[in-house]
Amino acid sequence: MIDSKAIKLFSKKNLVFIATIMKDGSPQLSPVWANYEDGFILVNTAEGRIKHKNILRDPRVAVSVTSNDNPLDMTTIRGTVIEIISDSEYSHADKLTEQYMGRKHYPFKQDGEKRIIFKIKPERVFVLPELKINE
Repeated sequence: MIDSKAIKLFSKKNLVFIATIMKDGSPQLSPVWANYEDGFILVNTAEGRIKHKNILRDPRVAVSVTSNDNPLDMTTIRGTVIEIISDSEYSHADKLTEQYMGRKHYPFKQDGEKRIIFKIKPERVFVLPELKINE
């Protein structure tokens, strides 16, 4: 369902934004680290954050990623969090740290923090056609 251009965006050092739905129905937006794996978008965060609370109540999300090199190279995806996975060993956080920072281990560990992964099933995908800034 997701084309190779979108997959490439998720494999680079591009910041991802996830939108969740607040209790009152208003949108909530957060910048996150994420990747694409086996047909799913994986977003790493900490348990108990507002986006986690929102997803427990309503698993519908929107995710957007834009290339750092070309802001016209982007994709937006609507989907559903189908599973929340524990990342207690920080293996996914470490993988994303390598992708985003070029370091082996997640450097922002906090006492008592529990890392989790949102496993998002894409349902609607929009990919901007190939454009360059100077065109």
